[in-house]
Amino acid sequence: MYTAYLQRLSEAGLLRTIADRNCPQGRTILRGGAQLLNFASNDYLGLAAGNVITGEARRAMADFGLGAGASRLLSGGCTLHGELERKVAAFKGTEAALVFNSGYTANVSAIPALATKEGAIFSDELNHASIVDGCRLSGAERFVYRHGSLSHLAELLQASTRTPKLVITESVFSMDGDVADIGGICELCKAHNALLYVDDAHATGVLAGGRGSLAYFNIPLDDNIIQMGTFSKALGSMGGFIAASGTIIEYLVNSARGLIYSTALPAPVVAASLAAIDYVQGNPDVVATLHANIANCKRLLQLLGIHVHDAPTAIVPIYVETVADALRISGQLTARGIYAPAIRPPTVKQPRIRISLSALHSDEDIKHLSASLAEVIGCP
Repeated sequence: MYTAYLQRLSEAGLLRTIADRNCPQGRTILRGGAQLLNFASNDYLGLAAGNVITGEARRAMADFGLGAGASRLLSGGCTLHGELERKVAAFKGTEAALVFNSGYTANVSAIPALATKEGAIFSDELNHASIVDGCRLSGAERFVYRHGSLSHLAELLQASTRTPKLVITESVFSMDGDVADIGGICELCKAHNALLYVDDAHATGVLAGGRGSLAYFNIPLDDNIIQMGTFSKALGSMGGFIAASGTIIEYLVNSARGLIYSTALPAPVVAASLAAIDYVQGNPDVVATLHANIANCKRLLQLLGIHVHDAPTAIVPIYVETVADALRISGQLTARGIYAPAIRPPTVKQPRIRISLSALHSDEDIKHLSASLAEVIGCP
């Protein structure tokens, strides 16, 4: 059975393989002996391998060791964990926050805890797999609304008599790079007495000086809004978090299985996350550099006849018709010194090349990417 499944994937061009890099995360990546410009990383601010966070990680290792040794509810946490949660809450404008071992763990732990079997979940159709899995684990009645459609969401909310209601959306969608209308969704949640759960993974460190989507839309603190985010993308570290009211966080401490039954994050990782938030808050130029690169890349691609969205995000999908097209374009980019892998089903319905921009990229890097894309796609 398993062999036949793998054979079918291979024949359809959908077989996944692992090719680990032999270098730090950064502007370039070493794969298969070739040094390539890296346009496939979520390290949007270029912090992952820099001394800004690695230096703090080394100091924390000297003070606290490496392994946590237990869950947070036993002896696994150290003073750095609580400090990080207070810093996240201040960064996100909430009463409290709770750290998880990854963004995936945060979603598959918090969503089932918040959405009871008596309740209902309303989820955007393009939400991340971790959200989908969290919804499935919840046991709540699930409704999927058309991507970005406030009217469809309103219809579903109006028709449901279940409580509690939980609306879930990514703020910046991980494969398309577009931005949800968080303000409009917020108003619908208020009208229908629903909680709003915002996955801010790809907005944290990117939008509104790094503070994320709620700050971007000027949405004030509200006990009915729950923000999820990660340290592992723009902040360059590892882990996830929930930022919300003090009541919600206390509830999750007592109900989120991924927190209760997981060994805590290592202190060096927590120290790196603390340093990353401090750096983003104290160095607005790094976020500004990222946005200059985003604007420059999209401008050049549009000039070359390649359609891209105009959202202020670091994710730039180049849609193609077939899996074969995506694999061909990715391979030809690799031959030109660019790493931009094909994204294929089942991750997405429509194949694409997903470009991820970083503050580390130079103008020359972006010019080379744009010209190479135009060549391999066949733009006039």
